[in-house]
Amino acid sequence: MQNRITQLFKIKYPIIQAGMVWTSGWRLASAVSNAGGLGVIGAGSMYPTVLLEHIQKCKSATNKPFAVNVPMLYPDLKELMNIIIEQGVKIVFTSAGNPKTWTSYLKNNGITVVHVVSSVKFAQKAEEAGVDAIVAEGFEAGGHNGRDETTTLTLIPAVKEKVSIPLIAAGGIATGSAMLATMVLGADGVQVGSRFVASHEASSHPLFKQKVVEAGEGATQLTLKELAPVRLIKNKFFQDIQQAYAKGADVEELRRLLGRARAKKGMFEGDLEEGELEIGQVAAIIHEIKPAAKIVSDMVMEFEKAKKDIPSF
Repeated sequence: MQNRITQLFKIKYPIIQAGMVWTSGWRLASAVSNAGGLGVIGAGSMYPTVLLEHIQKCKSATNKPFAVNVPMLYPDLKELMNIIIEQGVKIVFTSAGNPKTWTSYLKNNGITVVHVVSSVKFAQKAEEAGVDAIVAEGFEAGGHNGRDETTTLTLIPAVKEKVSIPLIAAGGIATGSAMLATMVLGADGVQVGSRFVASHEASSHPLFKQKVVEAGEGATQLTLKELAPVRLIKNKFFQDIQQAYAKGADVEELRRLLGRARAKKGMFEGDLEEGELEIGQVAAIIHEIKPAAKIVSDMVMEFEKAKKDIPSF
């Protein structure tokens, strides 16, 4: 299954585990890398000392390539980047910010840079900034999302039409058949988030993992566009947001309602009522918590089966 993405990252399968806050620690990243994909440590929920610990433990747990995802909204950014460079991490995914800010600096230090986008316009800007690859993430995805609500099915061919660098599809991908579909549309690989949340190695709370596998169709919705659009499971906190909207809440009221550490409370500490429970629409077809290696092998098997089934059409 060799292509531009496997060659770029030096991995066996073009399956990238998303760098998700409170979920993507060293255990998950190393397990995915050991299984032939690209594991990603999610630095968005980590202080610099915590990121350092996760990188060092990941290096001890795998001799395969792994990456770090850095949302550029967070403080301590320069310290995080310097730790990444000092520790010899070879691949960085940047998101939630201008790719021009850090791409040259990282590339000058021998790092492959990938930027996450949700539109054609930002994909073109990322290519102009000199990134090595793009993750195009559709509206179906969990966590923070694009304001335009462009679905993966529409976004991937639209981005493919306008950029020439390797393209990774994200949003609503949890099976090998979905992986094949996005690659037919022009992607060189896939980034998988929600499916890896429901894995044994994910650092998210067991209660949150169970909530994910119990989620059915329509269990999630995008909200809080005035702050940063985020897809959430419809729990008590989500209903509180809806009630605030119904009463005409302004941005400051929404910000106060969100407060601090709401995502940590939900996904890491397991408060299913008052916490933010970020997950994608694809949770509706995730029914089991499995080892990360099994998720990777199942996706590869499903991918190969779907390819063989194509002639029957």
